[in-house]
Amino acid sequence: MELLDGKKILGEIKLELSQKVQNYIQKGRRAPCLVAVLVGDDGASQTYVASKERNSIECGFTSRALRFDASMTEDALLLEIEKLNADPEVDGFIVQSPLPKHISAQRVFDAINPEKDVDGFNTINSGRLMKGMNSFVPATPLGIVELLKRYNIDTQGKHCVVIGRSDIVGRPMSILMSLPSQFGNATVTLCHSKTKDLKQFTLQADIIIAALGKPEFLTGDMVKDGAVVVDVGITRIDDNTKKSGFRLSGDVKFDEVAPKCSFITPVPGGVGLMTIASLLQNTMKAYEAKNNL
Repeated sequence: MELLDGKKILGEIKLELSQKVQNYIQKGRRAPCLVAVLVGDDGASQTYVASKERNSIECGFTSRALRFDASMTEDALLLEIEKLNADPEVDGFIVQSPLPKHISAQRVFDAINPEKDVDGFNTINSGRLMKGMNSFVPATPLGIVELLKRYNIDTQGKHCVVIGRSDIVGRPMSILMSLPSQFGNATVTLCHSKTKDLKQFTLQADIIIAALGKPEFLTGDMVKDGAVVVDVGITRIDDNTKKSGFRLSGDVKFDEVAPKCSFITPVPGGVGLMTIASLLQNTMKAYEAKNNL
């Protein structure tokens, strides 16, 4: 069993990006700019945005966060998005989810200029992904594919089972794995809450991507020997033995599943860090496209 080490790969990607940034700056260009918009005071979102800021700056990007109160109206948020769309110094930006319930997330995502939509949630980018066209791919699925690439995991003709059908992870993941590409060409089964006897599918899987948000859902008896398991889930669970008062759990019961795997992601230290890596890569892609580099 080998760990798919998101921390290691994030470090490699940051080094590659920082070298690119230095090269562009030496040629008289400005650094790429990434902006995060945060509405409300969700603790996990604040932590995530702070991490994105820190990692962006470590790559040499210009990074800033716009923070607004949870009472912000949808129209006011759309006005801020218009400003970012029009700002020539901003290459890419994200609107952190979850948003307050009175704001339509999809309306907000669709207001983002597709060329600056580095989270890949705009309907135009979703459609381009479906067609196998050049697009911004949601950061988590893109990060998972990057992990598979960096560890040279063969996906050709393999049976990949994706558990979860969210617009953010499950459905775009299923599309990426089925695309005719070096790290695609898999036979994909997309499972969800209405799937009957899910275990029959996971036991057939060469690759399992668990993205349903239920702690320790995937157990050892659901996985065949030699499978590759990617754990997307991350849930805070109360734990009085921890200084923080909680521990982080993935969708995979790691101690049971890991001994059966050829490769597996840890939680934390796996997919979450790759999500940040992909966001940085998407920002560089937007910057280079904008400047015809």
